[in-house]
Amino acid sequence: MSGPIRVLIAEDQRLLRASLETLLGAEHGMEVVGAVGSGAEAVEAASRLRPDVVLMDIQMPGMDGIGATARLCADPALAGTRVLILTMFEVDDYVLGAMRAGASGFLLKDAEPQALIDAVRTVHAGQALLSPTALARLMAHADRPGADGGALGREGSRGQSASAIASLTPRQREVLVLIARGLSNAEIEEALGITRATCRTHITALLARLGARDRAQLVIAAYGAGLVAPR
Repeated sequence: MSGPIRVLIAEDQRLLRASLETLLGAEHGMEVVGAVGSGAEAVEAASRLRPDVVLMDIQMPGMDGIGATARLCADPALAGTRVLILTMFEVDDYVLGAMRAGASGFLLKDAEPQALIDAVRTVHAGQALLSPTALARLMAHADRPGADGGALGREGSRGQSASAIASLTPRQREVLVLIARGLSNAEIEEALGITRATCRTHITALLARLGARDRAQLVIAAYGAGLVAPR
């Protein structure tokens, strides 16, 4: 039997940090292993505690959440750690930057308590916590003149991502497009008429070829390469 989901909270507002700690700490199957108030502290604590999920605020003193996320996601020792971004804004350059740095999703700070609990479980399971509509808006926002397009974090530049996608088989490309449209594994299996094992094999191959940590990174790669257009 697997143990509880180990969560590290990085939030500079003390009251909110304490509230998050109380909420998640009381949830069955979850354990808050640490609560810090800056990005630098989050990096240090994650390296020491090896949490399953880091609940990361963006705007913090010193190293912000984007910088901390990039550091965490670039550390091979933390390959099993997922970052869930907390933000006040649904779409902005900060959120896009964090996703490109390797975050697995984002959640608004005014979300319902149960939504936060569900989000932690979703990210821990390796799923992307970002709806296709929200991601389309993010990508459209990044493509506007003056927006911070940035690099795709560890995945490299958009050109490198496109080159990797060009090497995919037609079936792998189909699976990638369906992932980017928000379909679950079961829906992909039904749409393409493939078995569960085959679907998992394709997704594993996509993660390896595109250098992605999880489905969130696959979705970003698909949008970045133009396989799915922002609506």
